[in-house]
Amino acid sequence: MFKNGLVSVSFRNFSPEKIIKMCVKAGLDGIEWGGDIHVPHGNLQAAAIVRQMTIDAGLHIAAYGSYYRAGAGEQAGLAFEDVLASAIELKTPTIRVWAGGQGSADAGEAGRISVINDLRRIAETASKADISISLEFHSGTLTDTNASAIRLMDELSGTNVFFYWQPPVSQSFEYCCEGLSAVLPRLSNIHAFHWMNTERRPLAEGIPNWKKYLEIAAAAVKDHYVMLEFILDDSETRFYADAAILKELTEPYD
Repeated sequence: MFKNGLVSVSFRNFSPEKIIKMCVKAGLDGIEWGGDIHVPHGNLQAAAIVRQMTIDAGLHIAAYGSYYRAGAGEQAGLAFEDVLASAIELKTPTIRVWAGGQGSADAGEAGRISVINDLRRIAETASKADISISLEFHSGTLTDTNASAIRLMDELSGTNVFFYWQPPVSQSFEYCCEGLSAVLPRLSNIHAFHWMNTERRPLAEGIPNWKKYLEIAAAAVKDHYVMLEFILDDSETRFYADAAILKELTEPYD
């Protein structure tokens, strides 16, 4: 089954209160709260306030979208302990992180091992709070290609590390389907958007693709959030249009 939602950093200039009202008006199920602006890492008061507002509005907390980079976050001054503390206060089921600060072609074996070791460390720490770790499919990280993501999935076998998925920009539809199918055993949540090359487009233009993506993802055992991101023009009006399309796409799987 799929639940639908919004990635809060799609609207960095909007307050948590406004984002919640938008999601309620759009009839969405939940929100992935971002750690760079709406629920800052280590700010437990902000996490508690946003958590209660979300719950009071009848919405779910889908995830905590941190900006922690495994193998590089601590060196950059972001302690995972601060990330986890906010996640615990937010009462999120999973923390989204990035698999390092370099692409798979540049990281080298030593860099890759550093990322994997840190992922194992933070996953073990988070598991004590019954929180999982989710890696975003993202350029400039070890999930920047299907092959590297598949290898990483094997390297992290036995951990509570899972994989978000989103269609890689400027890749073929077939390539996207192959990547999604490959990470299906450890699929966490999905970020939904439609791009043409590097240009944001309305989600309605990607309906055929997204029907297939959700058909593939529906084969996974666990439930998933499918959450809107990269709204065209960062427009509230376009958000409502995309939300309506997302609800149509996920409704057959309720």
